[in-house]
Parts: sequence; structure tokens; C-alpha cells
Amino acid sequence: MSPRSASVNEELRRRSRERLLQAAVELVSERGFEATTLADIADRAGSARGLVSYYFPGKRQLVQSAVHRLMHRTLEEALEREPHTEDGRERLARAIDAILGLARDRPVLMRQHMAGLLQAEGFVQCPEQRRLAELLSDTVARYGAQNVSADYPVLRALLMGAVYAALVPGVPMPVPALRAELFQRYGLDWEMGVPPGAGSAGPEAGGEDLSDLSRFFATEERPERP
Repeated sequence: MSPRSASVNEELRRRSRERLLQAAVELVSERGFEATTLADIADRAGSARGLVSYYFPGKRQLVQSAVHRLMHRTLEEALEREPHTEDGRERLARAIDAILGLARDRPVLMRQHMAGLLQAEGFVQCPEQRRLAELLSDTVARYGAQNVSADYPVLRALLMGAVYAALVPGVPMPVPALRAELFQRYGLDWEMGVPPGAGSAGPEAGGEDLSDLSRFFATEERPERP
């Protein structure tokens, strides 16, 4: 049998990494960060324990990369859904709704993510985080920002603050109220994006199955939209 080509090996490594990211999101959503071990993640992904250490220096870095992956794929899906639009205000509304939707639909995962960002490591500079930053920066640019390098961090901080406010145990703010504040700040109409109640139904009502994460961790390469 001839040895596998470099491209085949690269594809296998990419698929293995994707499975680990998906397993991390699933398990932390189910059990929380502390109750999830690297061995659990490897088992769920069908990978050897040593493979986790090959890709990630530790559990927190793996989980941050996994959540950033979920965030950028969720954002990408929201921005490119039909009807496709190049309108900057509508795209910003979709972006806000996508991130707030994760706080609403996956509170355990996002609460653990926000807590992890306050650790000494802070942001994990990984491909998933960079892709998320690129999408948000592009959204700010299409919205019409004159200084994207200054306005993107402001949007990022406002979204992080809104997610934090929605998840504070005991005194969470309702997502619609947080959405209203962000929409007012950016001059967006309430009907833009996905207004509360318009697109958050579960599978029993014909909406998305929130337990199925596979589309966010699909292993195929996605073509870039020009």
C-alpha cells in the first residue's frame, strides 16, 4: 500500500480537529467546564487522548477555540442566509441577533466561555477566533464605519457586555431589552435581523434542532463569498 499523500494527511488532521471541537462544545453544554475532561472530549470525538494535546495546549484553549468556532459559524450562517443581502444595517442586525441568540439558546456554554475569558490567558489566538474577528470587522465595514480598526473593538465589547448581562446568575437581563439597546445605539430598525419570537422555535415547532451542532462543525471547506 502506497503512503498517503500530504494533502490526504492534512485533510485527516483537519477532520480530527473538527471532531474534537464539536465534542468539546457538546460536552461543556451538557456538563459544564469543570465536569468535562480532556479524556471525555477525546472519547466523544473518537480520538486518542494524545491527539488532543497535539492540537491544543490545554482544556481551556480547546474549549475557547470550540466556542469561537461555533460563534463564527453561527455568525456566518446568519449573515449569508436567504434572502442574501449586502445591506450593511441588515447585516449588523443579523450579527447582533446571532450572538445574542447563542446567549439565549446555549447559556451554560456561553457562561463558561465568558468565565474563561477572565482567566489569565484571556483570548486564545486561534484560527477560529481570527475568523470570528474577520466576520465582525467586515460587518462593521459594510455598516459604514469610517474607522473599522477603532469601531470593531467597540462592537466586540458591546456584544461581550450584552452576553455577560444576559447570563449573570440571579440578575440576568432579558435578551430583547439588550437587543433594543444595541439596535438603538446603531440606529437599526426593530424589524431587522431576527426579532424576538420570529425565528427561535425549536424542532417541535418546525425550527432548528438546537442539540444538533454538526452543521457548525462540518468538515468540508466552505467557499469564500467574494
